[in-house]
Amino acid sequence: MTLERFLILGAILFGIGLYGVLSKKHAIAVLMSLEIMFNGVNVTAVALSRYTVPYTVPDTFEAASRFLLTGHVFTVFIITVAAAEVALGLAIIIA
Repeated sequence: MTLERFLILGAILFGIGLYGVLSKKHAIAVLMSLEIMFNGVNVTAVALSRYTVPYTVPDTFEAASRFLLTGHVFTVFIITVAAAEVALGLAIIIA
């Protein structure tokens, strides 16, 4: 697959999530739509990390981690923040 297909997939996911956030009135549906938006950003971040970072064969571990894992680390951070956001949002809604 090419970079363009991943970017289109990320944009479609983000658009579906944005539509859900703007059109839904139920708070749980809005939280689910926010998660879809976050997943669109995650797909885009990993795709950009994979396709735009110049790939060279690193000679050390430090060089490999510096060049190849930036988008993946960003995605793990987004997933962590999204999980905390959903847990807090559901706790507020249920209480």
